[in-house]
Amino acid sequence: MSKLFLVGDVGGTNTNLALARHDESGIELIEKAQFSTQNEKSLLDPIKRFLESRRVGGANHKIDFCCISGAGPVQANNSIQLTNAPWGIKASELYEFLRVPVKLINDFTALSYAVTILDHKDKDKVTQLPHPDGSIYEPQDGIMLIIGAGTGLGVGFVDRRGDSVMVFPSEGGHSELSCFDRLSDSFYAWLRKKYDYVPGAELAISGQGIANIFEFICTEDLAMSIVEGDYEISQKALEKGLSDTARNILDLPRFEWPALISQNARSDAFCSLTMELFVRLYALKAANLVSIFLPAGGVWLAGGISSKNEDWLIEKSRFMRWFERNYATHIRDILCRTPVLIVKNYDISLMGAAIAALQFSTHH
Repeated sequence: MSKLFLVGDVGGTNTNLALARHDESGIELIEKAQFSTQNEKSLLDPIKRFLESRRVGGANHKIDFCCISGAGPVQANNSIQLTNAPWGIKASELYEFLRVPVKLINDFTALSYAVTILDHKDKDKVTQLPHPDGSIYEPQDGIMLIIGAGTGLGVGFVDRRGDSVMVFPSEGGHSELSCFDRLSDSFYAWLRKKYDYVPGAELAISGQGIANIFEFICTEDLAMSIVEGDYEISQKALEKGLSDTARNILDLPRFEWPALISQNARSDAFCSLTMELFVRLYALKAANLVSIFLPAGGVWLAGGISSKNEDWLIEKSRFMRWFERNYATHIRDILCRTPVLIVKNYDISLMGAAIAALQFSTHH
């Protein structure tokens, strides 16, 4: 007997909706649509437009269950206040319209469900980052850690043992940001002054984080003594002052900065330094979480920033060189054997919501 699910993934930037069919052959997304989260005032309106355009609701297209993932923690009353958007999602409101059971889950809970069905050897959907010595390790049964820099920074984890899967939500992206050298110390102090509070990791490891790093680098009088180590910027570039590219980016709306910074990372010193610091902060946050979860199932980098900057992360082992750093020898040994993989399939959250819908509808 087949079932039809309405599933959705609501982030700070985009709202994706889909119809998913489950039958004896498995789960398939059969219809999809995307809306701008910032242009909407609630989830109900895009759902109505989506279903009306697909003529859903008749005898042959009756929805059995609805599962929506949202970028924010799920509250006790089955609602989500979106972290990076001015509105929220209420299961009760959706139920009044749909008249089917509605389950809300965190966006990284959905990602966690989806990652469990990915084949780590499928190069169209997954890229595994080699360690600096060229070694590659196979993900094993156990904890899988999912981290994703996008509009915000999401964290989730899964305990997978054979066919048994347990998914746990997390708000680890709001844990404290770590520093590791004089440049990151200066950036940390800049963030603390800007936000008047101890800065969380999301303020650096996300789209808004890239913008924050860029603003810091472009507006602070950085001495070369602060930009120590092997950052790819010269004293001459710093002394020369802001480049034309940097000035042009600063003149644009802030939400446009991250994409332009990554696009110019190979040709502009200020964009390059921004992305260098971003990757190191990202890698160190991932490594810190590894020391907590010990993910034998690997670290899975989801979210748009990792997939769009895959080459930058891999070249010169930018990510992995910093991922393997820790003061404790036994933790370094663990990091050097931990698989790290980039999730390339950007529609994966919808499939995760569909898998969750199947699980919850079976037990409803």
